[in-house]
Amino acid sequence: MLTRRNVLMLTAAVAALATALPASAQDKPFDGVQLSVLLEGHPTTDAIQKLLPAFKEATGIDVALEVVPESDITAKELLEFSSKSGRYDVVQNNIIYLPGFVKSGFIVPLDDFLAKHAAQFDKADFVPGYFNTNVLDGKIYGLPVYGESTFVMYRKDLFEQYGLAAPKTFEDIENAAKTISEKTNKQIAGITMRGQQGIQGVYVWAAYLWGFGGSFLDANGKSALATPEGIAALDAFTKVLKDYGPVGVANFGWEENRLLFQQGKAAITLDATVNGAYNEDPTASSVVGKVGYVPVPMQSSPPKGGSSSLAVHSMYVSAESKNQEAAAFFAAWATAKEQQLKAIETDPNSGVTSLSVLNGDSFGKRYGAFREGMIAAINAGNPQYLPTVEQANEIINNTGIAVSKALSGTASAADALKEADEANNAALAR
Repeated sequence: MLTRRNVLMLTAAVAALATALPASAQDKPFDGVQLSVLLEGHPTTDAIQKLLPAFKEATGIDVALEVVPESDITAKELLEFSSKSGRYDVVQNNIIYLPGFVKSGFIVPLDDFLAKHAAQFDKADFVPGYFNTNVLDGKIYGLPVYGESTFVMYRKDLFEQYGLAAPKTFEDIENAAKTISEKTNKQIAGITMRGQQGIQGVYVWAAYLWGFGGSFLDANGKSALATPEGIAALDAFTKVLKDYGPVGVANFGWEENRLLFQQGKAAITLDATVNGAYNEDPTASSVVGKVGYVPVPMQSSPPKGGSSSLAVHSMYVSAESKNQEAAAFFAAWATAKEQQLKAIETDPNSGVTSLSVLNGDSFGKRYGAFREGMIAAINAGNPQYLPTVEQANEIINNTGIAVSKALSGTASAADALKEADEANNAALAR
């Protein structure tokens, strides 16, 4: 049986993290430094923003923070990196883009900076699966701001009302969505998921792709979407959303999907584990205590990978930054356990990357309803859930177009995925 103890004992005893910040002017080596930081919209970012005045008072570093949606951040970073603008000292992104960033020389390793400011950095306090994704060729290139996996969330009260068992397969999900949609005369959507073109829709559809036994790439590194498994996955995904999903689901990103479920207007969703924090937030949710959390189905045997994501979003230091040491210092501060503990106190953030915070009483009191399910998903997380090759951005964009075409009915799943394979292989060949 999965328990907090046997899952979270991922390392030996977590070392105490000394994060005392400079207290006097002579102890502020970066006093007067200005950093430009680009982060994505997320509860972690909201919490960090609240802590910036205290950071400036303690260190003398003035942080100019810019926040953009996750769906826009990669294109923005690539534009600034490729032009060598030096506009940002610190940027945030999903670790799937790390290999490309490193190969292109866009970001710098942090090892020397972290060693120089060892009091601000405790590797042992990070969830190993999150931290290790930031290490390439033995060098640390990023510090994990937040991590997540995916699970299925369902309304326990509605399932009980209509005699449904917790879903274990994709067929169970479709049958339950059908039952509740019909029994409520579509007043409650049977299911809601992200359908928006690009990373949003692809992130959730990937659960179906892997769950049906497919993968993005084959053993030879070629695009492998238009396989029987991939086609079946896209057919199942689009059918359940078109038949039992909410109006406008093709435009749903993370926020739209989260809000609909949180407001009690859908019976099932498959999305990020961070959504559990919103479901259980009594100040904003109408489904507190009514949600069950179960693993994403895995219907292929033997599985090629896993149908639960392992998504890690980290801070990186730009190679064009004129203040790389101060930038690394900021990244270490922002990801330290003290800041992560404060983050769960001020914002609905369950995606902490600190073992001590994840293990702590404060986290358990807030998120105990789904903590075990979240941890199980993280431990089963597939590090290749989204492609991590240099051309990841192009592959995701091409795949997103295919998913949108199938969802809108402008192309069959087979034709849409064949077109995506052709575009992906062209990108991979460059």
